[in-house]
Amino acid sequence: MTTDDTPDIALKNTIRQAALARRDALAPSWRADISARLAGVDGPAIALDPGAVVAGFHPIRSELDVRPLLARLADHGARICLPAIVDAHTILFRRWIPGAALVEMALGTVGPGDSAEALDPDVILMPLSAFDRHGGRIGYGGGFYDRAIAALRTRGLSPRLIGVAFDCQQADRVPTEPHDIALDEILTESGLRRLPY
Repeated sequence: MTTDDTPDIALKNTIRQAALARRDALAPSWRADISARLAGVDGPAIALDPGAVVAGFHPIRSELDVRPLLARLADHGARICLPAIVDAHTILFRRWIPGAALVEMALGTVGPGDSAEALDPDVILMPLSAFDRHGGRIGYGGGFYDRAIAALRTRGLSPRLIGVAFDCQQADRVPTEPHDIALDEILTESGLRRLPY
């Protein structure tokens, strides 16, 4: 039994596992085609102001690979950064030149090393396990992005939050907790959509 103050963690885990199973079932070649398509021969799937700072991520498991999109955005003048796990609770966004070497981080991830410049992103492309049409997002359970975005907001910054996923990861409704930060938009193989829709 849950209350408004105590979300159903078991339901969240069930939704996460089901969405990830659907994502894992997608053919690797198809996932790669979608990743390339979002970079776009006629321009990237996301329009940005010149010089915008875009935080992406290095894909793990069967995530949509945003590296081709990040490279294309960099070609259009965006400055790119990736999350770097600096301790058990914190990520920072550090400058990354597409193709530059990355170092191993916690949780099986890689990111820019300590010498890379820390940047405040204007846009954050966020990996996720599941999402809903209302902007709800289920990550992997660590809360890194929620804390990082909350820290940016306490400094008066308000980055554009774009979830990145495949359509099959959409759920009817994801349970949320008070600290969960809603997405502004979702980018899938169907394109970029504002939330809610």
